[in-house]
Amino acid sequence: MSGDDAHIGAASRIAVTGRLYILKDDLSEDFIRASGPGGQNVNKVSTAVQLRFNLAGNETLPEDVKSRAARLAGSRLTLNGEIVLQADRFRTRERNREDALERLLELLRKATEKPKPRKATKPTLGSKRRRLDAKKQRGQIKKMRGRGGRHDD
Repeated sequence: MSGDDAHIGAASRIAVTGRLYILKDDLSEDFIRASGPGGQNVNKVSTAVQLRFNLAGNETLPEDVKSRAARLAGSRLTLNGEIVLQADRFRTRERNREDALERLLELLRKATEKPKPRKATKPTLGSKRRRLDAKKQRGQIKKMRGRGGRHDD
């Protein structure tokens, strides 16, 4: 832990990977009414959670991870740089809260994976020959078309 991180308690941190973490201060939750079936309970109790993660203001994640996370978030990223996740699969607030947080952490874990650079390769001699043979065969088939000749009776 560096000198800047010494004042941050372990309770206010959420581990993303072994070395990376986010701060609870970068998260905010709003409880809203869930949509869909659920009887009378769905109209009275706000069990769905809308989790907001301030990606732009986050200082614990490296820039490359943040840019990949922004790309992975897609339409869930607001213009203010917040990732918004809505969880309403479960009937209780606590389960929806856990679900939203786990989905956010999964997105951030995917963002930590560096894409493998593509290495250009040349086609093999066998594949070149197969391609040319296929072209010749198609050409022969086309050559045979329409060559019925006229029948002068």
